[in-house]
Amino acid sequence: MGQDQTKQQIEKGLHLYQSNHTEKALQVWMRVLEKSADPAGRFRVLGCLITAHAEMGRYKDMLKFAVVQIDTARELDDPDFLTESYLNLARSNEKLCEFQKTISYCKTCLNMQGTTVSLQLNGQVSLSMGNAFMGLSVFQKALECFEKALRYAHNNDDKMLECRVCCSLGNFYAQLKDYEKALFFPCKAAELVSDYGAGWSLKYRAMSQYHMAVAYRQLGRLADAMDCCEESMKIALQHGDRPLQALCLLCFADIHRSRRDVQTAFPRYDSSMSIMTEIGNRLGQVQVLLGVAKCWMIRKELEKALENIEKAQELAEGLGNKLGLLKLHCLCERIYRAKGQQRELRDHVVKFHECVEEMELYCGMCGESIGERNNQLQALPCSHVFHLKCLQTNGTRGCPNCRRSSLKPGYV
Repeated sequence: MGQDQTKQQIEKGLHLYQSNHTEKALQVWMRVLEKSADPAGRFRVLGCLITAHAEMGRYKDMLKFAVVQIDTARELDDPDFLTESYLNLARSNEKLCEFQKTISYCKTCLNMQGTTVSLQLNGQVSLSMGNAFMGLSVFQKALECFEKALRYAHNNDDKMLECRVCCSLGNFYAQLKDYEKALFFPCKAAELVSDYGAGWSLKYRAMSQYHMAVAYRQLGRLADAMDCCEESMKIALQHGDRPLQALCLLCFADIHRSRRDVQTAFPRYDSSMSIMTEIGNRLGQVQVLLGVAKCWMIRKELEKALENIEKAQELAEGLGNKLGLLKLHCLCERIYRAKGQQRELRDHVVKFHECVEEMELYCGMCGESIGERNNQLQALPCSHVFHLKCLQTNGTRGCPNCRRSSLKPGYV
């Protein structure tokens, strides 16, 4: 298969894929991969296969094609192709929750000396790196990467990238419990979809609706949360987007739990867990297990809650997800207080505060922990986060966190 025929077949596959004939598109692209003698065409078709498998949640296959694409890029000996293939390798590892590997491959991308094409990919690289730092609960570095990605999006007038970054920022502030910002950013993403997204994939709308649903639930606006989540789930089902289906099921379960309707929440947690396990989203599995544990706590079945917390702890430790560990120590604290087991209670209180210290999850001005309750937050240019009210009260004469870390022993 020559260059022209390769190009023609790739376009045929794209047309099928955009018309929701996913399996037929995959067959066309696999045939190109087997028969094409054109390395640049093979590189492009591998890119199509990587994207398709990412959207279906087949992350192990996505990784397999990313590895083949790197070999093809080396054969072409082109730094732009190489940068793109390392980005795909980073994104495959991000989806499989291999966050340290993701960061390492992103750094490789940023060190490549390609042309302007490579530089335009740097926004996507920064976004992937930010998501990986989020997975590891390294919040300052995550925010730094998201802000960099946002700058690239603005400089290149890349509205799709801006939309994706806004969704990640929504997730960032949802985790730190600034629910107003957690809602603001996905609303901004939805606005971008509405203004510029006529020719975009519907996944951008679905993604923004899902993140809005999460924020609405945290704000107690459960009817709005349900509407947004239903809209997102409808698109996810139409497009066979398994990862988003799993997230929507988790959100539905959380909404029912917020209504104290544990009976309806449990089967949705089960369905979400089933997909999360199938696609390899271990971070999602931690969230499901914590949600199930909270349901058992509502039912006052504390031993069953502890069983789920134990499973969540094993996964969170394996991932290096410190926020997950902090949340489960917090739940254990409540359980052992209710059971009157003082030794276990003290143990989890100590571990909780160790997690807060390790993640620097406290306001450098008032000393209170961040992420315990809904509070408006504000980041300084260094990406350290503080309570907005503390900054308004005390003003900013440089960052107290940066000042503290620059004091060397012997000079204090």
